[in-house]
Amino acid sequence: MNLQERTIARILFENKIFKSNGQSFENLFTEIMTYNEPNFRKIKAWGNIGDLKSDGYIPEKGIYFQVFAPEDITKSYPDVVKKIETDFTGLLEKWTPINEYYFVVNDKFNGVNANSEKTLTSLAEKYKLKKSGFYTADNLNKLVFSLDDDIIQKIVGFLPNIDNLSNLDYSILKKVIGYIMELPLPIQSGKIKRPDWNEKIEFNKLSLHSAKLLDFGSINLGGLDKYLANQSFLAQELQEQMTGIYNKIKNNWKELKHTGDNIFHEIITECSPEQKSIYQIPVLTIMSKYFESCDIFEDPK
Repeated sequence: MNLQERTIARILFENKIFKSNGQSFENLFTEIMTYNEPNFRKIKAWGNIGDLKSDGYIPEKGIYFQVFAPEDITKSYPDVVKKIETDFTGLLEKWTPINEYYFVVNDKFNGVNANSEKTLTSLAEKYKLKKSGFYTADNLNKLVFSLDDDIIQKIVGFLPNIDNLSNLDYSILKKVIGYIMELPLPIQSGKIKRPDWNEKIEFNKLSLHSAKLLDFGSINLGGLDKYLANQSFLAQELQEQMTGIYNKIKNNWKELKHTGDNIFHEIITECSPEQKSIYQIPVLTIMSKYFESCDIFEDPK
């Protein structure tokens, strides 16, 4: 898949997560695990014996999974804590050995409750498990997009033909722009540490004006880094989008006489939902991040 196809695939997968509750989420989880772990076995509830408190396991490794997917997880965390305890004690009565135990919860990308984390940690310590933890929507996302393209498409569903799309909606980019727009300007100048990128600016033949725009954008760089720190999928997708946009624009200018400023200002235009400063200023913050990391423009080294 190219960048645009993977972007659409990720959006389709997010939609599946948001729509999946109860049995549909369990089916999605077992499908993903079946492709990622060849020895994974899913457990189907049968009659009055149920599923024996396991929704899937890897017998050779003694790893067990229990799935919980209510419609609104934020209102169900007392049930999560209770289910962790009752399901694990029931698991101990039916299966052995249990080396690792994972509670799979559809958190809709919101994260898990602290009390649930403590409950699972306590069980792991009490029963001397090698490992335990949660499988959340973010974990499943990473598993899906580590697979081959044909398997990804089988899981997420039909991908539209990119050639038939006149204007791809860079939803991840817009989401981050929206976040930066809400950030307040840092009041204490001592907390702002601008990157040292003078050498790279000169190497890429950027003008003083472009350099000042990057400096201005870097004011909210700390807020952007904090936002992306706990969202690995979002950070990876944003990086891929910015690199893809830069490479596309650079290649378009390859046959023409151009300067670094041509590419710089065309990136701003490409990334901004509208050509207004309210959108372009957050774009400069994003550009400053990936300029510093050499994901856009050339590294002088």
